[in-house]
Order: sequence, then structure tokens, then C-alpha cells
Amino acid sequence: MVHINNDFTKLPASYLFSEIARKVEAFASSHSGDRIIRMGIGDVTRPICAAAVEAMRKAAGDEGAESTFHGYGPEQGYAFLRECIAEHDYAARAINVAADEIFISDGAKSDTGNIGDILARDCRVAVTDPVYPVYVDTNVMAGRAGELQGDGRWSHIIYLPATAENDFIPSLPTERPDVIYLCYPNNPTGTTLTRAQLKVWVDYARRKGSLILFDSAYEAYISDPDVPHSIYEIPGAREVAVEFRSFSKTAGFTGVRCGYTVIPRELYGVDDAGHRVSLHSLWNRRQCTKFNGASYISQRAAEAIYTAAGREQVAATISFYMGNAEIMRRGLQEAGLQAWGGVNAPYIWLRTPSGMSSWAFFDALLERCHVVGTPGCGFGPSGEGYFRLTAFGRRDDTEEAVERIVRTRF
Repeated sequence: MVHINNDFTKLPASYLFSEIARKVEAFASSHSGDRIIRMGIGDVTRPICAAAVEAMRKAAGDEGAESTFHGYGPEQGYAFLRECIAEHDYAARAINVAADEIFISDGAKSDTGNIGDILARDCRVAVTDPVYPVYVDTNVMAGRAGELQGDGRWSHIIYLPATAENDFIPSLPTERPDVIYLCYPNNPTGTTLTRAQLKVWVDYARRKGSLILFDSAYEAYISDPDVPHSIYEIPGAREVAVEFRSFSKTAGFTGVRCGYTVIPRELYGVDDAGHRVSLHSLWNRRQCTKFNGASYISQRAAEAIYTAAGREQVAATISFYMGNAEIMRRGLQEAGLQAWGGVNAPYIWLRTPSGMSSWAFFDALLERCHVVGTPGCGFGPSGEGYFRLTAFGRRDDTEEAVERIVRTRF
């Protein structure tokens, strides 16, 4: 029989959100007349903006005519979208990113998981804790994580706790990592780093020769002028950082699938012989071999987001979700719960009441309020005792969920 990749068998049997779905399905089957409000998984509810929908209609029409048909596109993405991104997401903020340093993909989740293909198996990885599970799980699959310990940590991963005790600002590693994952605005905590705080990480990576993998999927939600939208706002970051972005949470593309990754040409690693190797070239080779590019239709939709109408419509959607976040923060505070986030990010991170475990609070919230959230322990050991709620729901659901929580008085 074929020999499998044993590293896959090291993963816990169920992915976090699969376990949540299983529990909710079991509850729903025994409470058939009750309305359950879901504020757990970070899927969006607002429709894709009109400008993008119209662009998809036109692009679909292009595919139906011989003169405008598009088959395989460039693996790096079409120039029309890469140039839009370079102009509006970077040049408009006086950030130096060239169009040919941008790689269009089917989403940030894919890229943050796949980037490990170009990194050595023995790289030491550091993650903030709690953290988006994909960062850890894909390194387990790649054989970089070691063994799962009794405290929920992997033996070869460096954990950087971010809790209320340190204001959710992780300390620099005490041992040198090869790779550092940073996500800001943060999923799951909804917290951010100022320019000065992010500069500390860039300076550290430059001193130590570490690579920062910077997930800025939620940058469009930033309202504080001192919070950077891109790591490349920090001097020297082009030498040490890859940046990932997504249209999923900004423009409702969770089903359409489109995002991008920036790999500056100044970014290098070393091979076994100690020779410098361009990460830009390696990623390009990886994409050309294993990826056929995001669809023409989805890329035309993404391009439309950068039109005047598209920008206005996306801003309205973001404002709507942040309105939900404000409702949630006020309500949770009224209920006597400690909560963070929801200012520069669409996530609310709360401390579970009365010393309850994360899963115990999940069960209590579901049973007593019929509201679904995400247990903090699912994001890492330091997430125990915390809980995540998302602002991506409908307004009436958000208001009712908060009312139920306030009425329950945990």
C-alpha cells in the first residue's frame, strides 16, 4: 500500500470550525423550533458590491465570445489587476511595490498555507498565540512543527503569547526563528500594532535574518491613523517581509475567491550551499508549476473594486460591519464582559466569564442564548479563557444576539 505523509496524521482529528459545525448541528437537531444566530465562522453576509457584480457579468460575456475569450491566464495574475493593486493599495499610500511583485491568487488562506513550499523543512517557525489555525496546521503538514505536547503546543514551534496581561502585544522571541507569522489587524483578537510597535518586529527580523509572513487581510478595516495598512510602510520591511491580502472580507469574495501576495525583489533566502536565492523567483516558480491562476472573471471583479463606484461601495460594506462591531462591544460591556477589538478589525475578543473554559462558554452561549461563537482555545493555548465573535452578520441578527447575551447576564 502507498506510504502516506505521516505529518498529516499528527493533526487533531477535527479542524476547529468542523467541530463547531458538528456541535451546532447536533444542537439544532434537538431544538428544531429555535433560531440559532451564528457569529462564529468569519464568513460575510453582505452581497458583493454592484461594481464587482457588473464586472463579473461583463467578464462572463467576454468568455462567451470568440473574440474576447480568455483561457489560461498568467499564473502571476493579469496585468490589469496587478497594476490596479500597485496604484491604489500601495502607491496611493506612498509605498513602493511594483506590479510585478504582486501575485494574484484564489485567496490569502491558500497563499499563507502554500508559502511554506519554498521554505526548508527545518525552518523554525514562530507564531503569535492565539493565532489563525492555518499557520500552525500547514507547518504541521510540512513537518516543521515537531510533536504535539500535553499543553497543546507543538515542540518545534515558538509561541509568542498575546493576552490581556501584555495588552495583546507579543514579546520578541527569546530564541531566533527563521519565520515569523504576524497578522494585523489580528484574527482572532481584533487588536493592532502601531507603526512604532511594528517597526520593532521589522528591525528584529533585519538583525536576525528572519522572514516575516505578514497577513494584512483586514487592513481595510483600519481607522486609526497610527496603525499601518501595510508592513511596507516600515523602513526596511521589503528586505524581510512577505505580505498577504484578500478581497474576501473587504468585498465579499469569500465565494468568488481572489487575493494576492506581495514578494519584493529585495527578499532573499539561502540554499544548502549558502548561496543567496530570490524568494520572488522561487514563488514564481512554485506558482507556475502548481497554480493555473485565479479566474479571469474573479480578477475582473477585483479590478472593479478599485473604480470610484467600487471603492465607495466597499467602504459602505466595511462601515456596516464596523457598525455591527460597535453594537457588539457596547452590548458586551453592558453585560459586564471584558472585550477587545472591534475598532480597527471586525472581530470581538472577549474573556470568558466566571473562569469558564472556552468550550464551556461555547456550550453555555449556545444552550442559553442560541448564539454561536468560536472558542479561543481553538486558536492556540493562549486563547484558552477567551472567545471570538465576528461582526460579519446581518444587523438584525447582531442586535438580537447582543440582546440575548445582555439578558442572560453570564
